Amino acid sequence: MPENELLHAVQEALAEVIDPEIKRPITELGMVESLRVDHDDVVHLTVLLTIAGCPMKSTIERDVTAAVTSVPGVCGIDLTLGAMTDEQRAEMKKQLRGGVAERSIPFADPGNLTQVILVASGKGGVGKSSVTVNLALALAEQGKNVGVLDADIYGHSIPQMLGVAEETPTSLDGMILPVPTLGLKVISMGMLKASRDQVIAWRGPILDRALHQLLSDVYWGDLDFLLLDLPPGTGDVALSLGQKLPNAEVLVVTTPQQAAAEVAERAGTMASMMDQKVIGVVENMSYLDVDCPHCGHSHRVDVFGSGGGAEVASTLTTRLGYDIRLLAEIPLDPAVRVGGDEGLPVVVGEAGRPSAVALTELATMLAQRRRSLAGRSLNLTPVG
Repeated sequence: MPENELLHAVQEALAEVIDPEIKRPITELGMVESLRVDHDDVVHLTVLLTIAGCPMKSTIERDVTAAVTSVPGVCGIDLTLGAMTDEQRAEMKKQLRGGVAERSIPFADPGNLTQVILVASGKGGVGKSSVTVNLALALAEQGKNVGVLDADIYGHSIPQMLGVAEETPTSLDGMILPVPTLGLKVISMGMLKASRDQVIAWRGPILDRALHQLLSDVYWGDLDFLLLDLPPGTGDVALSLGQKLPNAEVLVVTTPQQAAAEVAERAGTMASMMDQKVIGVVENMSYLDVDCPHCGHSHRVDVFGSGGGAEVASTLTTRLGYDIRLLAEIPLDPAVRVGGDEGLPVVVGEAGRPSAVALTELATMLAQRRRSLAGRSLNLTPVG
């Protein structure tokens, strides 16, 4: 077969390869960067993945290889997998939107005054969402204008904890209005689903797009603080938000046991990899106060061990090269669980309890601190 005819046949075969997440041909998405056929009828091809480390890499590699090698006359394939640049990815997204420009994220603007805090943990079950909602409410109690974004796309629990699980955001002229509750502005993917039992199974570009919309298409207004409840671990959401919110700061939540502490350190290290600053560590479920039936006094019981939060702070200080402190030790308190289940978190429902006091003190510390420009992206370009 003449070289030009073989090249055309390969192009037609590639047009049948569908991106497994976006569900569009890779040729339409600009993923085929280069293609040629040499004199030995070997196809030399470079395909760009939408993101580095794309979870669908092996699927795309397999499908492209199968499509090309099935073309009569092809004697071999030399396939290289690369990754799109930010500009190429932006162009692809614009194409998917029919040429309409994407709304910008106001919190990514270097001049934006909102303090964006990502509440992160290395593993699940450490009470990260409880810390997020109670900290947000404690900041609101101090007169701050606070928004809460439930960025845990798969395990969204914020609506339940704030008593708005059945609420639906209002749409206005293409913008989404966050749900107001208890003095907060709240948005969650759980509020946008057709039903509460609907399962979300997104990765890669679709997940990235959803996060962008929650940040750009929601009318947050002027906020003093925006708290984002991240899913546990160091996966797609942490990567995506690191790119979208370069000036966000990270609050690491852990529990006292050593196993949890070691995993929590990874969340702080991930923040550093995305050029975000870790502002401190919170040790949740730190201890339990038990009234002794013998002496009548209250005793501290370290149910989950001790020292994990301090260890995380110390390790991250050494690893990241700046001082990271253990900001709070939140006691284990059944009222925190009850408040979350009933939609009335402890800092509002039972403000005098030790757990609520510790969370309020944490909020006061964050509200009063002076922010430094050190390490912040100012979007300036040197000239000269």
